Amino acid sequence: MPIYEYECRFCSHKFELLQKISDPPPAICPNCGKEGGIHKLISEASFELKGSGWYVTDYKNEKQTQTKEIKQVQNSAKKDANKSKEDTKK
Repeated sequence: MPIYEYECRFCSHKFELLQKISDPPPAICPNCGKEGGIHKLISEASFELKGSGWYVTDYKNEKQTQTKEIKQVQNSAKKDANKSKEDTKK
């Protein structure tokens, strides 16, 4: 069952409820007791995809490795260019 986050428009009290998707939203604020001021908040999900088959585990590391290799090649090319400039000056 998902946890839903609600807020009272009258007293700004925020609270969470563990309820089924088919359950109706609460009508009365547990803090101030007023009726009709409850609205659902949209909050960030708090879960992490672990294991193989997900972007984080399968693809992200390959791109980081490729980027590091490209930077190493670029740095070595710059060093070679600087050496050849120094050699021509001598």
